Amino acid sequence: MTVRPMWPDHPLHVDARGRTAETGAEDHVRDLVEQVLFTAPGERVNRPEFGCGLLQLVFAPNSEALAATVELTAQAALRQWLSTVMEVVAVEIEHDEATLRVVVRYTLLRTGESVEAAFERGLP
Repeated sequence: MTVRPMWPDHPLHVDARGRTAETGAEDHVRDLVEQVLFTAPGERVNRPEFGCGLLQLVFAPNSEALAATVELTAQAALRQWLSTVMEVVAVEIEHDEATLRVVVRYTLLRTGESVEAAFERGLP
């Protein structure tokens, strides 16, 4: 019998059994990608350099140069923090009014599976 490792789901919440919700390896990597993208540098006390702070883009003026810069910044942060679990293929940023949409294509190193994950944030 193969036992698949489980990790706490993000955001942390309680499941129907009243326990901490769990997720599998593939979903765990997706959760990690989301944390890197939307955590602002300086937000984590013991790891102040963690993240790339994409939420600040919601307030930035939209331009091609800004989008290109942010794509490179996001790719660099993902490679720095998650290179042991995934290989980044591409990052695309779409900024429309007060909504930020990020599409990340990556390959899981454990399985070789190609994944495309989309994340969207807007003003509250």
